[in-house]
Amino acid sequence: MSRAKTLQALFKRYRRPGDIVFAWFILIVSVFLLSQLFAQTAFKPGAKLFAQPRFWPAVSLSLMAGFAALHLLGSLLSERIEGRWKEVLLWVSSLEYAGWFIGYAALVPWAGYLPSTILFSLLLVLRAGYRSKAALISSVVSAIAIVVLFKAFLQVKLPSGRVYELLPDGLRQVMLTYF
Repeated sequence: MSRAKTLQALFKRYRRPGDIVFAWFILIVSVFLLSQLFAQTAFKPGAKLFAQPRFWPAVSLSLMAGFAALHLLGSLLSERIEGRWKEVLLWVSSLEYAGWFIGYAALVPWAGYLPSTILFSLLLVLRAGYRSKAALISSVVSAIAIVVLFKAFLQVKLPSGRVYELLPDGLRQVMLTYF
């Protein structure tokens, strides 16, 4: 097999079908960010070029847009591979876990760190498909261990939760301090 055919076979083997969507997305985002450069950065009169607040963002965004354009060109000139939208849906489905994290971060100030961590630990274990008693117990134990590690040992200041205000005085103080 000739060298060109070998390279073409390797390229086809490692090429992903959704790369043209990725290339368009990155090009659009980078051009948009580049268009916002003058509105979002400042110019310091008398400062050296490399010390200008917009110099390095301009360099990085210009390179990002340039490489995105080259990637798009390469994708447009390449042979089409089936499965583009299936791969794009896989990328989008991974955003679900960002939603889980946002929900967790929104719940912590209301329910407290310990109950929120236990709840989301259980929900994520169930979401991942684990239904056994051992998996659920392990999830709760690890959530409690994480909370105790962060709050009691590492002294990380985390929101206590408004639900703790409903507890009796002695228990409330323990929950506020350690959980």
